[in-house]
Amino acid sequence: MDTSTYKSEVAAAFNSAAASYDRLGVEFFTPMGRRLVERAAPGEGERVLDVGCGLGACVFPAAERVGPGGRVVGIDVAEAMIEEAGKEAARRGATTVELRVMDGEHPDFAPRSFDVVLGSYSVIFLPDAPSALARYAPLLSPGGRLAFTSPVFSDDTFPFLPPVFTELIPRELLLDLPPQWQPERLQQRFNSWLADPADLTRTLEKAGFQEVSVVDEPVRLVAESGLAWVDWSHTQGMRLLWNHLSEDRRRQLRERLITSLDAMRDGDGPLTIDTPVRYVTATVRA
Repeated sequence: MDTSTYKSEVAAAFNSAAASYDRLGVEFFTPMGRRLVERAAPGEGERVLDVGCGLGACVFPAAERVGPGGRVVGIDVAEAMIEEAGKEAARRGATTVELRVMDGEHPDFAPRSFDVVLGSYSVIFLPDAPSALARYAPLLSPGGRLAFTSPVFSDDTFPFLPPVFTELIPRELLLDLPPQWQPERLQQRFNSWLADPADLTRTLEKAGFQEVSVVDEPVRLVAESGLAWVDWSHTQGMRLLWNHLSEDRRRQLRERLITSLDAMRDGDGPLTIDTPVRYVTATVRA
């Protein structure tokens, strides 16, 4: 993988989506981020780093927990995301929140700067996430905690999306994707260390962590309609997939998803999909 090209693509995609990211009436990242903070349990006065902070799904719940004596730093590779999160911090009067544009693969902080490192659907997508995780261990104080979320990967489901999408996205529509975005390559990249909790535990232990906990919980994704979900999917990670499809295949997939998702609704009610999410926590090894 050309990591510089990959990072440029990610930054460009999220810069373009920042103004509407997670703001189209679809509930998912916000409840997932709040639950991750609950599991990490930052306490009064602690220092928290959120990697790939987006608009602050973890940042603001963490700030509530650490109180006026604590500190929360959010970093993101996308400058527009940091700008939008900064507006939200100002609106909330969140004076203990600091936001920086930074490459999460190479965090630029002094050793033992934090008590908790968070990463909700973010750190796993770094080009070499296992190596990057090892760079976060020295940033934690003794007994410091790492907590992140991940999709629940398996060999028989479409990468990143709830299992229901495996049948909704025909593989033939994805034939013009670049090799690194083909489902088989994505599975090779992520499943090799994230699918099996034992592999995940070994990876974290090698990176300098211990007491690894892997817990799968569903997060209920709620959207007004199939159209709302598809529009929302253009504002988050799936935007990278949409951007690589030809115009014809993009149109075909859009129509198929809207029709299929609307068929899953109960009458005029919202679309609800229970999405498996993996919550991983660990402490830094002394």
